Amino acid sequence: MDYDPFSDQILDDPNPVYAQLREEAPAYYLEKYDAWALSRFEDIWRASNEPQNYSAAQGTTPANLLTRQQPVTSMLNFMDPPEHTRLRSVIRRCFMPNFVTALVPTAEKIVAEALDQAFEKGEIDVIRDFGSKLSAQIACLAIGLPCEDAEMLVDMVQRFFWREPGVDGMSDVGLAATEEMAAYFRDCVRERRRRPTEALDTVNALVHYRYKGRSFSDEELASHLTMLIIGGTETFPKVLATGVIRLWQHPGQRDEVVRDPSLIPDAFNEILRYDMPTQFLGRTLLRDVEIHGQTLCRGQVVLFLYPSGNRDPREFADPDVFWIRRCPPRILSFGAGSHACLGTHVARMEGQVALSALLARIPDYEVDLDRAERLRTEFVQGYASLPLRFQPM
Repeated sequence: MDYDPFSDQILDDPNPVYAQLREEAPAYYLEKYDAWALSRFEDIWRASNEPQNYSAAQGTTPANLLTRQQPVTSMLNFMDPPEHTRLRSVIRRCFMPNFVTALVPTAEKIVAEALDQAFEKGEIDVIRDFGSKLSAQIACLAIGLPCEDAEMLVDMVQRFFWREPGVDGMSDVGLAATEEMAAYFRDCVRERRRRPTEALDTVNALVHYRYKGRSFSDEELASHLTMLIIGGTETFPKVLATGVIRLWQHPGQRDEVVRDPSLIPDAFNEILRYDMPTQFLGRTLLRDVEIHGQTLCRGQVVLFLYPSGNRDPREFADPDVFWIRRCPPRILSFGAGSHACLGTHVARMEGQVALSALLARIPDYEVDLDRAERLRTEFVQGYASLPLRFQPM
């Protein structure tokens, strides 16, 4: 078999290849990159919880580890314990349940306004008119950025992920967007240093943090903030869009959720499991490890194929069946271990608010797949546009 994250087969539909990997080569060697791919749930879960063996310090993304298009910069995702643990404990207070709960009224207002505007024309784009607006404005509030900049930030993030057909990895457009984001965040940091505030936000937490006995430079702070805005704005709209499709494809389950909104958290959890957008993140081995009779050597890259793990029959009964009442004890959609997603509570809140409003006001929506735009990328897959049609009220 042949697994290449940049191949057309993977960009079109990775799940058949993931299934073959799980059964035939759960530790698969990619000679081109001197890297290994783990495809089974338990292997990914265990490796994610072994920072003594698997290091994030050499990068975690395909642009760091495979194509080498981006250098490793100072950011939380590229740190190992204990420094990672210390910095994360400072940042995470802005992403904890009590802080997130306070954002619920704002989130409800954002989605209500989006739906009000949609009702005038009888259609809404789940990504552009709804999910991106919600995730971007909530991310700005959690991080400490001006909400009026949300639309501009979404545009930069979307260009960051744009891929040129036939070219592996990041495009020139994406690399340019990276520089734009860095410049924007440097300006934000300089403004915060000039005009300090008492706000309990992520910008202040990073500005005041002492890293190896010193403050972060403007460049380092910009790198951290770039990571946070990408994580806070890109994946949720894609999860919401695929969730809207799955509920439409399973009208009986959609009717259940409409009748009983208390099922929404479980439904959103299944949406997260079934169609996780992030195809993988990676680590670099600090020592040799043995997995499934293979020796993975110190210095080699290991890719965690999260969507594959989420469809592993060793962990989930009938994993290719979408079932809102599944309620598994664990999934890989927010990662695992010390590098588990910082925004888990934010994403779950956004999912609850968005699906509650959408299903309450347009429970019989139709998905216009003919006009949908799907992204073909090795890193974060999903929709760039997903129009819904309904009868205006």
